Amino acid sequence: MQFTNNRVLFASGTAFPEYTIPKTGEVRIPGQGNNMYVFPAIGLGASLCKPEWITDTMIYAVSKALANSLNEQEKARGELYPRIERIREVAARLTAAFITQAVREGRVRDKHWEDIVMANMPEMINKKAVTGLFTKRVLGEVKTLMWAPASSVEQYIVEAMTYENPDDI
Repeated sequence: MQFTNNRVLFASGTAFPEYTIPKTGEVRIPGQGNNMYVFPAIGLGASLCKPEWITDTMIYAVSKALANSLNEQEKARGELYPRIERIREVAARLTAAFITQAVREGRVRDKHWEDIVMANMPEMINKKAVTGLFTKRVLGEVKTLMWAPASSVEQYIVEAMTYENPDDI
Protein backbone atom coordinates (compact mmCIF):
# COMPACT_ATOMS: atom_id res chain seq x y z
CA MET A 1 0.00 0.00 0.00
CA GLN A 2 2.80 2.40 0.89
CA PHE A 3 4.73 1.87 -2.34
CA THR A 4 1.69 2.38 -4.58
CA ASN A 5 0.27 5.41 -2.79
CA ASN A 6 -2.56 3.15 -1.53
CA ARG A 7 -3.70 2.22 -5.06
CA VAL A 8 -2.71 -1.46 -5.20
CA LEU A 9 -5.36 -4.14 -5.63
CA PHE A 10 -4.04 -6.91 -3.42
CA ALA A 11 -5.19 -10.50 -3.21
CA SER A 12 -3.40 -13.30 -1.46
CA GLY A 13 -3.51 -16.98 -0.77
CA THR A 14 -3.10 -16.44 2.96
CA ALA A 15 -4.67 -14.09 5.44
CA PHE A 16 -3.08 -10.67 5.80
CA PRO A 17 -3.95 -8.12 8.46
CA GLU A 18 -6.14 -5.19 7.53
CA TYR A 19 -4.39 -1.97 6.60
CA THR A 20 -5.44 1.52 7.65
CA ILE A 21 -4.53 4.34 5.31
CA PRO A 22 -2.78 6.83 7.63
CA LYS A 23 -4.06 10.05 6.02
CA THR A 24 -7.72 9.03 5.69
CA GLY A 25 -8.25 6.33 8.29
CA GLU A 26 -9.83 4.16 5.56
CA VAL A 27 -9.42 0.45 6.28
CA ARG A 28 -8.46 -1.98 3.52
CA ILE A 29 -8.87 -5.72 4.03
CA PRO A 30 -6.77 -7.96 1.75
CA GLY A 31 -8.79 -10.76 0.20
CA GLN A 32 -8.18 -14.46 -0.24
CA GLY A 33 -9.33 -15.31 -3.74
CA ASN A 34 -7.94 -18.80 -3.99
CA ASN A 35 -9.40 -20.39 -0.86
CA MET A 36 -12.80 -18.74 -0.93
CA TYR A 37 -13.63 -18.59 -4.60
CA VAL A 38 -11.15 -20.18 -6.99
CA PHE A 39 -10.26 -23.56 -5.48
CA PRO A 40 -13.83 -24.63 -4.60
CA ALA A 41 -14.99 -23.84 -8.15
CA ILE A 42 -12.10 -25.78 -9.67
CA GLY A 43 -12.84 -28.75 -7.41
CA LEU A 44 -16.55 -28.74 -8.19
CA GLY A 45 -15.93 -28.26 -11.90
CA ALA A 46 -13.46 -31.14 -11.93
CA SER A 47 -15.89 -33.37 -10.04
CA LEU A 48 -18.68 -32.62 -12.49
CA CYS A 49 -16.96 -32.71 -15.89
CA LYS A 50 -14.03 -35.00 -15.02
CA PRO A 51 -11.31 -33.37 -17.13
CA GLU A 52 -8.29 -35.44 -18.12
CA TRP A 53 -6.23 -32.86 -16.23
CA ILE A 54 -6.57 -29.29 -15.07
CA THR A 55 -4.78 -26.76 -17.23
CA ASP A 56 -3.52 -23.27 -16.50
CA THR A 57 -6.14 -21.89 -18.87
CA MET A 58 -8.94 -23.56 -16.93
CA ILE A 59 -7.69 -21.82 -13.81
CA TYR A 60 -7.36 -18.58 -15.76
CA ALA A 61 -10.98 -18.93 -16.97
CA VAL A 62 -12.11 -19.21 -13.34
CA SER A 63 -10.06 -16.10 -12.48
CA LYS A 64 -11.61 -14.17 -15.37
CA ALA A 65 -15.09 -15.27 -14.30
CA LEU A 66 -14.33 -14.11 -10.76
CA ALA A 67 -13.30 -10.69 -12.05
CA ASN A 68 -16.48 -10.57 -14.14
CA SER A 69 -18.70 -11.53 -11.21
CA LEU A 70 -18.66 -8.22 -9.37
CA ASN A 71 -22.03 -6.49 -9.50
CA GLU A 72 -22.42 -2.72 -9.89
CA GLN A 73 -22.72 -2.06 -6.14
CA GLU A 74 -19.54 -4.00 -5.42
CA LYS A 75 -17.70 -2.13 -8.15
CA ALA A 76 -18.96 1.21 -6.80
CA ARG A 77 -17.62 0.32 -3.34
CA GLY A 78 -14.25 -0.53 -4.90
CA GLU A 79 -14.39 -4.13 -3.75
CA LEU A 80 -12.00 -6.66 -5.23
CA TYR A 81 -14.25 -9.68 -4.65
CA PRO A 82 -18.00 -10.29 -4.61
CA ARG A 83 -19.70 -10.06 -1.23
CA ILE A 84 -19.65 -13.24 0.84
CA GLU A 85 -23.46 -13.22 0.83
CA ARG A 86 -23.29 -14.09 -2.88
CA ILE A 87 -20.70 -16.86 -2.58
CA ARG A 88 -23.04 -19.67 -3.70
CA GLU A 89 -24.07 -17.80 -6.82
CA VAL A 90 -20.48 -16.85 -7.58
CA ALA A 91 -19.29 -20.43 -6.99
CA ALA A 92 -21.79 -21.67 -9.58
CA ARG A 93 -20.64 -19.05 -12.08
CA LEU A 94 -16.95 -19.88 -11.61
CA THR A 95 -17.68 -23.59 -11.92
CA ALA A 96 -19.60 -22.96 -15.16
CA ALA A 97 -16.59 -21.04 -16.51
CA PHE A 98 -14.26 -23.90 -15.55
CA ILE A 99 -16.43 -26.50 -17.26
CA THR A 100 -16.86 -24.37 -20.38
CA GLN A 101 -13.10 -23.90 -20.67
CA ALA A 102 -12.49 -27.62 -20.14
CA VAL A 103 -14.90 -28.38 -23.00
CA ARG A 104 -13.25 -25.73 -25.19
CA GLU A 105 -9.92 -27.50 -24.65
CA GLY A 106 -11.38 -30.94 -25.40
CA ARG A 107 -10.41 -32.23 -21.95
CA VAL A 108 -13.75 -33.36 -20.47
CA ARG A 109 -14.50 -37.03 -19.99
CA ASP A 110 -18.20 -36.47 -19.24
CA LYS A 111 -19.88 -36.10 -22.63
CA HIS A 112 -22.94 -34.55 -20.98
CA TRP A 113 -21.03 -31.29 -20.50
CA GLU A 114 -19.53 -31.38 -23.95
CA ASP A 115 -23.03 -31.71 -25.43
CA ILE A 116 -24.39 -28.78 -23.41
CA VAL A 117 -21.53 -26.42 -24.22
CA MET A 118 -21.35 -27.40 -27.88
CA ALA A 119 -25.11 -26.93 -28.32
CA ASN A 120 -25.19 -23.55 -26.61
CA MET A 121 -21.82 -21.97 -27.38
CA PRO A 122 -20.50 -23.41 -30.64
CA GLU A 123 -18.91 -20.11 -31.69
CA MET A 124 -16.62 -20.17 -28.64
CA ILE A 125 -15.19 -23.66 -29.07
CA ASN A 126 -12.27 -22.94 -31.38
CA LYS A 127 -11.41 -19.44 -30.14
CA LYS A 128 -8.08 -19.08 -28.38
CA ALA A 129 -8.89 -16.22 -26.00
CA VAL A 130 -9.77 -17.29 -22.47
CA THR A 131 -12.86 -15.30 -21.51
CA GLY A 132 -14.36 -16.94 -18.44
CA LEU A 133 -17.72 -16.82 -20.25
CA PHE A 134 -20.41 -19.50 -20.12
CA THR A 135 -24.08 -19.82 -21.02
CA LYS A 136 -27.16 -19.72 -18.83
CA ARG A 137 -27.73 -23.36 -19.74
CA VAL A 138 -24.35 -24.43 -18.32
CA LEU A 139 -24.91 -22.26 -15.24
CA GLY A 140 -28.36 -23.75 -14.71
CA GLU A 141 -27.02 -27.29 -14.93
CA VAL A 142 -24.23 -26.50 -12.45
CA LYS A 143 -26.74 -24.99 -10.01
CA THR A 144 -28.92 -28.07 -10.31
CA LEU A 145 -26.05 -30.43 -9.60
CA MET A 146 -23.95 -28.48 -7.14
CA TRP A 147 -26.12 -29.43 -4.18
CA ALA A 148 -26.90 -32.96 -5.39
CA PRO A 149 -27.56 -35.62 -4.36
CA ALA A 150 -29.22 -34.38 -1.18
CA SER A 151 -31.82 -31.66 -1.09
CA SER A 152 -31.60 -31.57 2.72
CA VAL A 153 -29.36 -32.74 5.53
CA GLU A 154 -31.97 -35.34 6.47
CA GLN A 155 -32.00 -36.73 2.91
CA TYR A 156 -28.19 -36.82 2.91
CA ILE A 157 -28.15 -38.84 6.14
CA VAL A 158 -30.75 -41.28 4.84
CA GLU A 159 -28.86 -41.74 1.56
CA ALA A 160 -25.54 -42.12 3.37
CA MET A 161 -27.03 -44.83 5.55
CA THR A 162 -28.22 -46.78 2.50
CA TYR A 163 -24.61 -47.18 1.38
CA GLU A 164 -23.57 -48.75 4.66
CA ASN A 165 -23.10 -52.50 4.79
CA PRO A 166 -26.52 -53.86 5.87
CA ASP A 167 -24.77 -56.52 7.94
CA ASP A 168 -23.29 -53.78 10.15
CA ILE A 169 -26.72 -52.48 11.20
